[in-house]
Amino acid sequence: MVKEVIVYPDKRLKERSKEVEEFDSNLHQLLDDMYDTMIDKKGVGLAAIQIAVPKRVLIINIPIEEEDGAQPKENTLEVINPEFLEMRGESRYEEGCLSVPGFYEEVKRYKYVKLKYYDRYGKEHIIEDDGFLAIALQHEYDHLEGKLFIEKLPITKRKRFEKEWKKKIKK
Repeated sequence: MVKEVIVYPDKRLKERSKEVEEFDSNLHQLLDDMYDTMIDKKGVGLAAIQIAVPKRVLIINIPIEEEDGAQPKENTLEVINPEFLEMRGESRYEEGCLSVPGFYEEVKRYKYVKLKYYDRYGKEHIIEDDGFLAIALQHEYDHLEGKLFIEKLPITKRKRFEKEWKKKIKK
């Protein structure tokens, strides 16, 4: 079921999400709703807090270029209770966010990440990447910590964003 995505400056986006303790049908429904919402909003990732559920859950589904940007459900990476084990290097990537619609800006992130997480059944996994997935994992993880990508902007770009965003909200 498609849920409403909460938008900046909603205070819930600043909330640190809580660990998932039960890997049950409620969690499975949350993950399914997150997928439906992400696809409906044309995103590549979504954190549970973005649909007002403060749990340490995120999903990522990178579109398949060879298949006209398809995002089949079976390709969705479901990440529960993530923990970065290693982060190194430096990368810059233009990011956007479903909670800050229509705004894109280059953000500095780690190039390589190694992440421990659990799947919907509570099975532990480790994933490592040094491409777009690494960027997406860091972006969505920040949501679990109550942070948005706009907070990583240099002060001048951040002030310009705030000014433009206030104008946009008033419309």
